[in-house]
Amino acid sequence: MPSLPSQRTPTPTRKPAMFPRLSRRRFIGITAAAAGLGLVPFGRAAGTEAHLVTWRGQAMGAVASLQVHHHDRAAAERLVEHALAEVRRLEQVFSLYREDTALVALNRHGILVAPPADLVAVLAECRRCWGLTGGAFDPTVQALWILYRDHFSKDDADPVGPSAPALREALERVGFGRVNFDANRVALSRRGMGLTLNGIAQGYVTDRVVGILRAGGIDSSLVDMGEPRAMGSHPSGRPWRVGITDPLDPARIGETLNVVGQAVATSGAYGFRFDPRGRFNHLLDPRTGASAHLYRSVTTVMPSATAADALSTAFSLMPVAAIARTLRQLGEGQVRLTTETGEAITLEP
Repeated sequence: MPSLPSQRTPTPTRKPAMFPRLSRRRFIGITAAAAGLGLVPFGRAAGTEAHLVTWRGQAMGAVASLQVHHHDRAAAERLVEHALAEVRRLEQVFSLYREDTALVALNRHGILVAPPADLVAVLAECRRCWGLTGGAFDPTVQALWILYRDHFSKDDADPVGPSAPALREALERVGFGRVNFDANRVALSRRGMGLTLNGIAQGYVTDRVVGILRAGGIDSSLVDMGEPRAMGSHPSGRPWRVGITDPLDPARIGETLNVVGQAVATSGAYGFRFDPRGRFNHLLDPRTGASAHLYRSVTTVMPSATAADALSTAFSLMPVAAIARTLRQLGEGQVRLTTETGEAITLEP
């Protein structure tokens, strides 16, 4: 693990002292790829013979996949390469897994002059979601992640978690209201603050890839760069089908959603845990420092992957009534909850 001053968080699966399980992003990515999902042939009817160009790999630390059906193989390959170049460019902005990104530089120095436009755009969306959720979505929880990581990395770690004074000290470095940003600079107002965009950046990358495919003439696809987003319907005319993990058995699909023109994101405490008992997980409440235990699973369906990504994280920390109020305020979307007792609840505006 990196040292505290750099405030980087490498991918949890590389930390042997932690207790990772199959994350929500990895599971959805695997199920989408396994479903053989692809793009409608460009400029021709869906039944026309087409070439298939497929890519599977990693994007922002998550399993990702992209398959393009096109009557012109060279054109399909150019679209895929263009999309992957965009993913690589955005990783240079948002990744915490590399030394040379804009986000790592911001966390290291507390200030970033002339920030990339994409970073400013994502921070603006963070501010919107932070306000919508009453502060439940907050990318400054990096200080809490570091606290729990360092505590449970010790061989003699107290199973009850970090001490109350240590938790209070970490919480003093949490609060998106202390992040100042515009097109000219981003500044963290307290020493030791840090941002993690892991709860929103995958969705933003997915949305950017969707934009590239649309500009290339594609209007039917399921794009998954860490969060799946359906472009229109399946070429056959049916909805796209997105598999959602069973929170009690992350190795299997619990349910399948029919999706048209929407993005899907799922959060659950099963994704990553700091301790063997699972009392402390990666869904950290910026207001209290505690881990989420209200639900086994939260699935959010929204028009954009950026919003679905951020809100699924925030809703994991919010009671049902507060989620319902947020949906009414948005006037769109759907949320599917599985409570700790196993009750299934579906909310719409």
